[in-house]
Amino acid sequence: MQTPICPACGCSLVRLGIKFQDAVSTTYQNKEFKFCCESCLELFLASPEPLLAETKNLVVCPVCLAEKPHESTIHREIHGMDIFFCRCPACLALFEKNADYYLMRLSGKTDYSGVFSHEERCCSTNLSEK
Repeated sequence: MQTPICPACGCSLVRLGIKFQDAVSTTYQNKEFKFCCESCLELFLASPEPLLAETKNLVVCPVCLAEKPHESTIHREIHGMDIFFCRCPACLALFEKNADYYLMRLSGKTDYSGVFSHEERCCSTNLSEK
């Protein structure tokens, strides 16, 4: 299981509190990509290949929602799904206490409002206004 990661900045959409249906998206080489904001989409469209190379191995810990390179994680198969955890033992322990919640949150099926749940969101700023 994997949550969408913005291919321009490497941020998990779940961590940012961006619902999958509300994410900015584009199709590139017959694959749909979701972005955290229009600015990241513009960055991607200008030069997609280097950004895809930088973010292709990123996975998201279902507990702390940290984006990590695949090789820096602990892998578990849970309910037939590949789940990747950061190396923090507390994340794995917390997951085991409430696995269904963390799996639902990772897949965007909860009302998690993200780390930027207050008015000032990193991806709501119009860069042209600065």
